[in-house]
Amino acid sequence: MQKFIPNLWFAGNAEEGGQFYSGIFPDTSSFVESRYPTEGLLEFQEPLAGQPLTVTLNIAGTQLALVNAGNHFTPNPSISFMLSFDPANYSDDAEAADKALSQTWEKLVDGGTVLMALDTYPFSGSYGWVQDRYGISWQLMRTEAGQSETFVTPALMFGGAAQNQAVPAVDFYVQVFADAQVGSRFPYPEATEVTTEGAVMFSDFKMAGQNFAAMDSAVAQPFTFTPGISLEVQCEDQSEIDRLWEALSAVPEAEQCGWLQDKYGVSWQVVPNNMGELMSRPGAFEKLLQMKKLVIEDF
Repeated sequence: MQKFIPNLWFAGNAEEGGQFYSGIFPDTSSFVESRYPTEGLLEFQEPLAGQPLTVTLNIAGTQLALVNAGNHFTPNPSISFMLSFDPANYSDDAEAADKALSQTWEKLVDGGTVLMALDTYPFSGSYGWVQDRYGISWQLMRTEAGQSETFVTPALMFGGAAQNQAVPAVDFYVQVFADAQVGSRFPYPEATEVTTEGAVMFSDFKMAGQNFAAMDSAVAQPFTFTPGISLEVQCEDQSEIDRLWEALSAVPEAEQCGWLQDKYGVSWQVVPNNMGELMSRPGAFEKLLQMKKLVIEDF
């Protein structure tokens, strides 16, 4: 079971988004996992009665959840998804990998915004960063053959209020979560307009066998982390929920329905791994709305 599931906020069009991505990425499928009930909704949720609540998206073995909601939050590039086009997956043919990358890029750019042009860079023969029509950001990169472990890697960019916090944040996460370790770190070779000593232009780390990346922005950013993209943590039991909630939650007013915000601004959902079964119980949705930290026995 995938322990960390990125949740992407959609303004009522999550099912459409799942179908869009299923037609773009290799080995990708989507399905409606849960629906809003028809009764017991909050006033702002009433237009969504009976509609999809969550849509599961599986991209080449990596699960993401598309949260169907209103326009209260929007994703931004502070959390993006790196897509590794590894020639090893294309019969060791770099040109074939570049072609697949270019085709994917063209589909994501349609209706989206280019953040870094698709081009050759010192770190990759083919790379580009795009924010798609739904506001989700993707970094497409052709890697060296055999270099990538997974196709999708969530990447956290520390900018705005979280500028230069990539290293302490990663150290904190590795301490909080079991089976976690720091990987490589590449500091900025020289100062930029906003970076300080120790800031990293790229780093990676693992938690529960899953790959993540982190970096400090090289320029001033007008945004930082929001609930527009959150990280859902699948917990074994109430004890793990309690421990992670205590360790992570740093903004009491952000606590709601299992959601919290940590001291770096990253939003997390701390949930039991049988959440689907709990939500199928009578009255579960109404009970969920009354909770901050989730208490399994109260469902």
